[in-house]
Amino acid sequence: MSEGGFFYQAFVFLAAAVVSVPIAKRVGLGSVLGYLLAGVVIGPYALGLLGEEGQDVLHFAEFGVVMMLFLVGLELEPDRLWRLRIPILGLGGLQVLLTSAVIASAGWVVGLSVPEALAVGMTLALSSTAIVLQTLQEKGLMKTAGGSSAFSVLLFQDVAVIPMLALFPLLARHPAPAADGHHSATWVDGLPAAAQTAVVLGAVAAIVVGGHYVVKPAFRWIARTKLREIFVAAALLLVIAIALLMSKVGLSPALGTFVAGVVLSGSEYRHELESDVEPFKGLLLGLFFIAVGATIDLRVVTAMPGTVLGIVAALMVSKCLVLLGLARVFRLGTDQALFFGFALAQGGEFAFVLFSFAQQSGVLTPETIAPLVVAVAFSMALTPLVLVAFERVVAPRVGTKENAADYDDDIEGGAPVIIAGYGRFGQIASRLLDAEGIAATVLEADSDQVDLLRRFGRKVYYGDASRVDLLRSAGAAEAKVLVLAVDRPEKTLELARTAKTHFPHLKVIARARGRIDAYDLLEAGVDHVHRETFDTALEVGVDVLRALGRRAYRARRAASSFKRNDEALLRRLAGLHRDDDFVDQVKRANAEAAEVLARDLNRGEDERVDHAWDVDRLVGPAD
Repeated sequence: MSEGGFFYQAFVFLAAAVVSVPIAKRVGLGSVLGYLLAGVVIGPYALGLLGEEGQDVLHFAEFGVVMMLFLVGLELEPDRLWRLRIPILGLGGLQVLLTSAVIASAGWVVGLSVPEALAVGMTLALSSTAIVLQTLQEKGLMKTAGGSSAFSVLLFQDVAVIPMLALFPLLARHPAPAADGHHSATWVDGLPAAAQTAVVLGAVAAIVVGGHYVVKPAFRWIARTKLREIFVAAALLLVIAIALLMSKVGLSPALGTFVAGVVLSGSEYRHELESDVEPFKGLLLGLFFIAVGATIDLRVVTAMPGTVLGIVAALMVSKCLVLLGLARVFRLGTDQALFFGFALAQGGEFAFVLFSFAQQSGVLTPETIAPLVVAVAFSMALTPLVLVAFERVVAPRVGTKENAADYDDDIEGGAPVIIAGYGRFGQIASRLLDAEGIAATVLEADSDQVDLLRRFGRKVYYGDASRVDLLRSAGAAEAKVLVLAVDRPEKTLELARTAKTHFPHLKVIARARGRIDAYDLLEAGVDHVHRETFDTALEVGVDVLRALGRRAYRARRAASSFKRNDEALLRRLAGLHRDDDFVDQVKRANAEAAEVLARDLNRGEDERVDHAWDVDRLVGPAD
């Protein structure tokens, strides 16, 4: 440990994260790239604030990947995992085989021996579980076709690490370096192949059976103590114990904790486990990304820049092409296929483990491994930038144009209403209009969603509604109302500004995720803003008042008055939320609104009670 010991290193890591990540997020690069850049800056090859022990930190921080897979497993019900069996085995298996073959062939062409080329091909076929899953979760893309396919491939890759580790010693061509005394023996070392298989299967079975019959009752017993810190300790103990068990039988710890998460996904303690493990996962993942950035040896880059950049380019292009081909075979839409290809084009964190093992086993020499390790780290660091470029440059152009041809982009305009976005929000508005006999032109930017809806007989057009030409084709010049029902706040704001700039006559009604988004939309000129959970929360409030004995008319009047006053307050504060004294203005406005609300509610206290409001009294509920 370098000067200052543990506390010095902790200070360096935390300071780097606190400074770099907000900056990266602010400029739209995402937290992952912020962590990676922080690692490069503080690493031994730049400022030198982190010494050569960065590799040790990297091994420790890999536990963040283990925790992430545990949380992903908690989100996956077993039946959903079963539905993904074809993408996992088919798409994931073909990706590993084809990518390994392509990269191994390229390695053989440039002069590697066949065993060396195979080792390099298998290692570079793997993608970064940590970066891709973090990106999918940040952008809310986990349940899209491209996100689901990417997750399936990553899961297969984690499993594929196991046979790769078993195969590497058979490829050895060089003398293995002397042991450093840090090798940890597993329980299967020296056992016959059949016995090794039995031990491995027994460990997996122990996780499944123990999760059902031991862990759930144990958490129930621990929960009765009502000590939060003990429950947190139990959650960490579970993850660490499974990771240790998997390591002892030669399996991936991430795979074991993923299985445990799936087993516990139906548990009543699932949400408690998620909330307890999430902070540790976030910190350790950040530490992992910083450590990866610190492993980028700038001396190798300066010594052989052409070689390193050539490897990075060849790696990402070849993997992207293989992934795009497989996406077509498995019938992903163009936009989803492009995202799938761009997202998984990098090398993965398991490459550091496999290259280290390949050197220990005598498969690859240090001279061969050095530029490959740097190239993998560079490809991981480039991934957030690649995805930003895809999102802002490629997807709005290539994907839209190609899919427009697939869906015969001759939009039948003339409808008085245009709905942008046909997910769970837009569908309800569209169905209500249908029931009233009002025609609406529906635009949806997810090609797979368009395919699905068209199979159900819905007339939905593919396209990005932020394109002025598409809005014009949809009849925006003649339409009366534009409903913005897309899921992402930044896209909603972009659509609102485009519509108000080019079609100022349109009455724009928009969906907002929260109050701050609503302020931005009102500033952009949106006529009516509907916050996602506002009306539902009011209904909950009405039910609470009824449960406490308030009559239905009184509860409904309270909700109606509250909504009217809150909408007025929202419009009053729009445009002021960036002022320095915004908090004080909100306090004053809230106090005034509370007085107005109280007057509204008390005004009708002496009025005759109308029992017609109490609809449920007609069926005799107990008060």
